[in-house]
Amino acid sequence: MDLILWRHAEADEAAPGQSDLERALTGKGQKQARRMGQWLDSQLPDNCRVLSSPALRTLQTAEALGRKFKIHNDLAPGADAADVLKAANWPGARETVLVVGHQPTLGQAAALLMTGDDQDWDIRKASAWWFVQRDPGDPDSLYLKAVMAPDLVVK
Repeated sequence: MDLILWRHAEADEAAPGQSDLERALTGKGQKQARRMGQWLDSQLPDNCRVLSSPALRTLQTAEALGRKFKIHNDLAPGADAADVLKAANWPGARETVLVVGHQPTLGQAAALLMTGDDQDWDIRKASAWWFVQRDPGDPDSLYLKAVMAPDLVVK
C-alpha cells in the first residue's frame, strides 16, 4: 500500500471570532498548493483515493490537486496519528491513499510509521511524505519513497 501524507499549505491566522476550521490559504499558500498539486497529480495513480480534513485550508489544498476527494471528519485538527492511519485503512487498502491534513498529527503519523513510537516530527507546510509498505502483513517491508516540498518542485 502507498500512503501519502500531505500537509496543508500556508494559511492565514485565525481572525478574532473565526473558527480554526475557517482559516483560508494565503496567496503564498495557494501557490504552494498548486505546485505540489501538480507534482502529486503527475505521480499518483489514477485510482488514488484522496481524503481531506474538513478545515477550509485543507480543502483548498486538496482542490489544487484537481481530483475528486472525500472529506473525512476524523482528519480534523486535533486528530491523532491512529485516526489518520485508520481513515486511510493502513496498511490494508488496495489503492494508494493521499491524506490532506494537519500538524502535529501528520508528523506523528509519519513517526509512528517509521519508528513504531509516538514522536513529534515536523512536516513542513504543503510538503508530502510518501510511504510504501510492499506487504501489508510485514512492517519490515515499509519504506519512505519520497519527501517533497513545494519549493523543490520544478516549474
